[in-house]
Amino acid sequence: MPRLEYRLLDEDKGFPVLYYYDMIDKDEISLRFACDYFVKDKVVYEKTSCAIELPNYIIYVKPAEDEQVVDPGVLSAPRWGGIRIEVREFREGTAFYPIIHTYDFLDDDDALLHLQSDYLYLYGREWMKTSTEVDEDRKVYVFYAQPTT
Repeated sequence: MPRLEYRLLDEDKGFPVLYYYDMIDKDEISLRFACDYFVKDKVVYEKTSCAIELPNYIIYVKPAEDEQVVDPGVLSAPRWGGIRIEVREFREGTAFYPIIHTYDFLDDDDALLHLQSDYLYLYGREWMKTSTEVDEDRKVYVFYAQPTT
């Protein structure tokens, strides 16, 4: 199985490996490649690019200066074995993003298609994606969106 690495985008330091995952499934790598942000150990990283250097898959990141971690005391991680995607309403100038809908998937492909989609239709409204993230601290993927007019 392949290896996934998260590397810091810092040429002067030689792009150090921040986190790595051995024996990771390619479907999970695809899900993570589809995300704009990565949350780990209460730090938000912004994806700058992805690369393939077989047998390694690499996601280059930098600390996201304008992003905050969702308070883990407010939300808890799911207690099941599938893939959870929260759809949250993105609101400019705030750190509060209410949950619009939660998807629970057993199939990686269905989850990936949702993360890659630019629009979702929920409750009679169209929602346009602003960004996506994988939040390892809470074990959830997040699809941030705004309602279209």
